Amino acid sequence: MKDQLHRRFVGSRDARSVLLTVLGEYVLPTHDAVWQETLVRSLEALEHKTQSARQALARSVAGGWLTRERHGRRARLGLTPATAEILSAGAERIYTFGDDWNWDGKWLLVVLRVPEHRRDLRHRMRTRLEWAGFGSIGGGLWITPHADREGEIRVPHDSDGAVELLTFDARLAGFGDPHSVVAGAWDLEDVRAEYESFVREFGRLRPKTPEAVFRAQTMLVHEWRKFPFLDPDLPVDLLPSNWPRQRAREVFRERHDAWAQLAQDYFRSIDALLQAA
Repeated sequence: MKDQLHRRFVGSRDARSVLLTVLGEYVLPTHDAVWQETLVRSLEALEHKTQSARQALARSVAGGWLTRERHGRRARLGLTPATAEILSAGAERIYTFGDDWNWDGKWLLVVLRVPEHRRDLRHRMRTRLEWAGFGSIGGGLWITPHADREGEIRVPHDSDGAVELLTFDARLAGFGDPHSVVAGAWDLEDVRAEYESFVREFGRLRPKTPEAVFRAQTMLVHEWRKFPFLDPDLPVDLLPSNWPRQRAREVFRERHDAWAQLAQDYFRSIDALLQAA
């Protein structure tokens, strides 16, 4: 389930991925269950069809993301402990992402070995390493300048000993250019394009109605949440010139602060109306 949730964090704008954003932004902070119809109407406000919204909720309950408590013909849905844990970790990473940090020049180097016939397992491990911000330099070698992320590497319980991991504290010695290493490990131009698209979409957005604010805030968070998992958060000295992260981060924080209360109020108003019904 964790791998599925991780993929949804950097997924598309389909109903189930957007639902994850709604859960993290509006349900997680209160730790309360909400009416199922509250989530359906929220997804409708986010331009998803009713059938798609209901399917997303049904699959999320079946997949262990959500609990369901029946109240006559209606139901209240809440976060399972595993979902709450992942959303909390994701929220911390999302809202602190881009803070300045000092690098001591040390890399965390990971050697990943998976048998050729376990391609599914290799894909899962690669996904987990990418989720943690590692870049591949080929030959089963992965690196990150965040030496404290060793604890984020986890071997699947069903690997049956097929995964071998070795980790090293490493520094670049006499041969090699760190900028070349970065260019080979991460596609930063794709990340740059994503930041620039984010700034274009939200930089001038000025929603007028409560529903429009709710929609703008939710999609702001939905689009921003992918950056901690696309951008390896490299030290300033290793970044390309005119790196757009700071501008995108300013847009995110300014808009989020401006829209947060109105968006929360709109979501709560839906649940309150259903509570009174």
